[in-house]
Amino acid sequence: MRDKLIAIILLIIMCLNFFDVLTDISLGVPIWHVLSESLIVIVSGIGALFLFNDISKRTSDISRLRQELIISDDKLRNISDEMKNARHEYSAVIHSQFTQWSLTPSEQDVAMLLLKGLSFKEMSAVRNTKEKTVRQQASVIYSKANVEGRHEFAAWFLEDFM
Repeated sequence: MRDKLIAIILLIIMCLNFFDVLTDISLGVPIWHVLSESLIVIVSGIGALFLFNDISKRTSDISRLRQELIISDDKLRNISDEMKNARHEYSAVIHSQFTQWSLTPSEQDVAMLLLKGLSFKEMSAVRNTKEKTVRQQASVIYSKANVEGRHEFAAWFLEDFM
């Protein structure tokens, strides 16, 4: 949302300066002034285009990620009953550990996404939160779990299998 606002502001600056350049030309303002304001028009337009392109790319990436999660959920529905039971039991163990660490529901969501291997950027997109919020929650999770980072956090749950 912030990027869209910035892009719109840049477009407004571009339009206002464009009309100012036209007025300056009709008033016979020195060419150096017209060129400097024309440069502002061009740079504002390029900046706005860059932001709109970036917003479009991120929106596409988020849609792709959501689609991949849907496909992944579909695959999970098709696994065998034995695997479902094992997965359910392991999930219960994980959630039990989250409870022992006193993780909040939001922290538990982030912790599960950490275990699934999503990046902070991907987690923020999936959870519709800021990346900074996800990073802070991850930091609290690591502290409560008494681990150094995401790798040690994931290893904590895999240790029993090795």
